[in-house]
Amino acid sequence: MENEKKDAMYYLEKAPVPKAIAHMAIPMILGMVVNMIYNITDAYFIGRLNSTPMLASITLALPFTTILMALGELFGTGGSTYISRLLGEKKLDYVKKASSVTLYLSLISGFLFMLLCLPFLSPILKLLGATGETLFHTRSYIIAYTIGSPFVVANFTLAQMVRSEGASTESMIGMIISVLVNIVLDPVFIFLFHMNVMGASVATVIGNVCAVAYYIYYLEKKSAAQSVRIKHFKPNREILINIFKIGISALLLSGFLIVSSLMFNNYAVIYGDNVVAAFGVANRVCQISDFIGMGLYMGVVPLIAFSYASNNTERLNKVLKTTVFYLVTIISVIAAVLFVFRTQVLELFSSDESVIKVGVTILSALLLSTLFAGISGLLTSMFQAFGKGLQSTVMSVSRGIALIPIIIIGNSLFQLNGVIWSMTASELCACLMGLLLWFGSKKGIMEVNPKERMAFDPADM
Repeated sequence: MENEKKDAMYYLEKAPVPKAIAHMAIPMILGMVVNMIYNITDAYFIGRLNSTPMLASITLALPFTTILMALGELFGTGGSTYISRLLGEKKLDYVKKASSVTLYLSLISGFLFMLLCLPFLSPILKLLGATGETLFHTRSYIIAYTIGSPFVVANFTLAQMVRSEGASTESMIGMIISVLVNIVLDPVFIFLFHMNVMGASVATVIGNVCAVAYYIYYLEKKSAAQSVRIKHFKPNREILINIFKIGISALLLSGFLIVSSLMFNNYAVIYGDNVVAAFGVANRVCQISDFIGMGLYMGVVPLIAFSYASNNTERLNKVLKTTVFYLVTIISVIAAVLFVFRTQVLELFSSDESVIKVGVTILSALLLSTLFAGISGLLTSMFQAFGKGLQSTVMSVSRGIALIPIIIIGNSLFQLNGVIWSMTASELCACLMGLLLWFGSKKGIMEVNPKERMAFDPADM
């Protein structure tokens, strides 16, 4: 039994549900927290340069870096949920093909992204809303990301691939490696080498390279199910459709979040660099609750997918109910504490009174939206774990597209306050959409014949 407990598959299949959730989610939460600490540290180091345009530049660059995350999510979410379902159905011979295809497609997409972006940096900067002094700093920040695109995309993908087989601790270790390298190198490149904001992005890329090396080592040397060998890179219709039908929903979610960020940036710029800088700081502070919630619902995705594919409905129901309880409780408590001390927290990052004043309102709005965002994220992850491309795609589109009319109307009627609170209103709309989708499709998902749960049978490959 002791050896069985040490096997990652034990937690997917046999461990008591609270213990299984803890095993899958806690390492993911810790990894998210460490990543959040890096984001805050990154903003802190740049804030010590006493330059509001530099602080604003990392906010303006957010949509660009989110594109890389989106590509990683495309292959990471699509590939990992497919791998977990294959494991649940005991179709181990096909996991190697699926994992190899997922990895190499992510590397190829990152390389193509680099080749496409390098010649078009100037129009990209205009699209991001960078002007004046922030234009130079934003260019400096994103150029390193562009060159390191293959590693950034692969890092997001590999972290989910490792977690898909229940190896959540190993996935966390890779995340921590990336973040620790970032934190150590940030002050070196920013201050010692006088690279300013570019130093922060260079440190990030190096951290991603180190994490990719660790994940590849794990999958090659320690994983009993997956493969990173080129000989298993044999893409076919079944593998590609199973990856992309779910991966596209993750890509669309990130894509619409990019559109949302672009719209928010362009509306925020109207009211000054202090508003852009305040949003950047408030967004990073709000990540404390956001990332912990994400760590929980993303961490249990392999557990949901495995239980669903293995037709263990009793275990699946318990996993879902327990996860919802944990999610609502954790996010509510953290958001409440941050709300009480929001002014003091903002003062840690900026001494500019105009930044702090507007930041208090922005942080309040973002904290209120975290619970809605958490529930929406869980529902989206559930549909992805079930392999339900339509529902997960509708959720992804609704989470992003709701902001577009809301921010336009909000700005027209209430100016800056309308822009700020549009984020909260859009998350509420997406949450309501998700609940309607779940209650409308729950019976069909939970009671479907297990033989029909996979769209394609890998035995036919």
